[in-house]
Amino acid sequence: MPSGVIPTYTTTCHECALNALCLPVSLCDEDIGQLDDIVGRGRPLQRNQRIYETGDKFDSIYAVRSGAIKVFNIDAAGDEQVIGFYMAGEIFGLDAIHDQIHESSAKALETSAICEIPFQKVEELSIKIPNLQNYIYRMLSKEIHSDQQLQLLLSKKTAEEKIGTFLLNLSGRYQQRKLSPNSFRLPMARTDIGNYLGLAVETVSRVFTRLQKNNVLQVDGKEVSIINTTELCRIAHADTANPG
Repeated sequence: MPSGVIPTYTTTCHECALNALCLPVSLCDEDIGQLDDIVGRGRPLQRNQRIYETGDKFDSIYAVRSGAIKVFNIDAAGDEQVIGFYMAGEIFGLDAIHDQIHESSAKALETSAICEIPFQKVEELSIKIPNLQNYIYRMLSKEIHSDQQLQLLLSKKTAEEKIGTFLLNLSGRYQQRKLSPNSFRLPMARTDIGNYLGLAVETVSRVFTRLQKNNVLQVDGKEVSIINTTELCRIAHADTANPG
């Protein structure tokens, strides 16, 4: 966590509305209580505030409570490369477990709140709570799957395919949070979307405009409504029964 952050949140894992997303469903109340004891909760992060930077020692994994987080690298030329976006209920920082050093940086895209979970404490608890250990394995597997999905996303041939797939993925993630899968806010800028998808920001804007003109989307700034899910699935070559 950034230095100087003072824990102020009193909401526990039991009370958190997102516990079904970022906690193993098989944990009993006593297990959740033990996990809750090691979770650090700080003041909200402001937009662009860093959580960790490349080269920082790995101590904790993090869960997003509200807002959105961007994970990125800076290349030798000083250019930013976006690796991923994390929303409420999602866990990030797992990629540093192997080398014990963060190879990427993370910062808030907007005012956000996170939970810091010391990984050494998680390992200790995993010995006592087998279900927690299994959950960590699933989280690591999910991280690998996300990396594979990004490679598939970047291999899409057209800008429309990439953006269509990106929007359907976001739609599915909002639906998991019991929010509208058809009308949602993009927490990231067009520049970040283009960076993540390997597209120029002008291309991103043109595709959004074209999709809106063709009555596939309705766009108002960062607010997006999917008007024609079937057509967006066709553009993205996605399964209409499971578009996300």
